[in-house]
Amino acid sequence: MVRDFRDLDVWKRAFLFGKEIYKVTSGFPKSEVYGLTSQLRRAAVSISSNIAEGCGRRTSKDFVSFLHNAMGSIREVENQVMLAGEVGYLEKVKAEELVKELNNMGRMLNRFIGHVSGLEIE
Repeated sequence: MVRDFRDLDVWKRAFLFGKEIYKVTSGFPKSEVYGLTSQLRRAAVSISSNIAEGCGRRTSKDFVSFLHNAMGSIREVENQVMLAGEVGYLEKVKAEELVKELNNMGRMLNRFIGHVSGLEIE
């Protein structure tokens, strides 16, 4: 079951989101380089990476497993973005914008999981 992940809209959205996280975390305190900055970047990159890796798996079941991992990463990033907003590393408006995008991406990914697994999910 080989797919070109670059053709998937959900992957494109996740990839752009990862780039945005790199931009916004560049302004985090240097003391966080091995803390929240690193954790947030890795989790954000994990979203698109899991989608891409799942595309290379042989079965739909395996693919869906990686898509669920991507969904877990979305929620991890959401938590970290909220924390960054609360401690003042991100402006509240920017944190809210990022959380909104994560929720939209999560809905999109959830629909895609339903499609790949043969279920109708809204």
